[in-house]
Amino acid sequence: MSQKIKDILGVAIVISILAVAYSAIVYSTYYSKSIEPSSFRSFSVSAEGKASAIPDIAQFTFSVITQGGKNLSELQAENTEKTNRVIEFIKNNSVDSKDIKTQTYNIKPRYQYFSCPSNAVSSITPRPCPPPEIVGYTITQNVLVKVRDFAKAGDILSGAVSSGANSVSQINFTIDDPTKIENEARADAIQKAKEKAKFVAKKGDFQIGRLLFIDEGGYMPYYYGATKEMSLGMGGDSMTVPTPTIEPGTQEIKVNIILRYEIR
Repeated sequence: MSQKIKDILGVAIVISILAVAYSAIVYSTYYSKSIEPSSFRSFSVSAEGKASAIPDIAQFTFSVITQGGKNLSELQAENTEKTNRVIEFIKNNSVDSKDIKTQTYNIKPRYQYFSCPSNAVSSITPRPCPPPEIVGYTITQNVLVKVRDFAKAGDILSGAVSSGANSVSQINFTIDDPTKIENEARADAIQKAKEKAKFVAKKGDFQIGRLLFIDEGGYMPYYYGATKEMSLGMGGDSMTVPTPTIEPGTQEIKVNIILRYEIR
């Protein structure tokens, strides 16, 4: 092999070694970036933010329960007539159709069970006991109502019963669009978390670097007011019933935020 060829091979080997080294450096750089922020020294802080607002919707459920004999179509017609009468009353008190929703419609048979004495001590062969027999049906229709005008809420509750509802229950209050109050609670949590991070950095004698990630642990509504479950008599009673006072109270939203920073 001539000296010239040896020189060329030597140069090629050197170039190859340099190329491999360069590739290793590039790979190492990209890999270190790909595993951020776990490769950094970092710390996390968490905080809870709060915001309060007065609910703007009162929700309740009314039920129409119809019980009778075996004529199912007659019972259905009676139940539907009573329910429609209650819904019509509610609509006449400025409640939109979109705020009235049928939740459940149940038809349940009622059985008569027979008691058959045992003839174990007798030589007489016992007759078979007849199976349970359907003697009638019970139809229950539950309707959810949203009332946006609290001034009419008490009258609507009482009037629903007078119009044919068997009961009114599960009264609670909520905010129709909680986005604004959630954002207020979120901003409060982030501000508190930032202040906590500054305090930790000062006491730990280090500087705060980049914000590596932010995580929200979800929000939780808390109610302060007349959230309750109640039942108002049987429908169709002609007696004068006092109108209940409706107090919405206050709804508080809590949001948990976690911030993670790089340590410099």
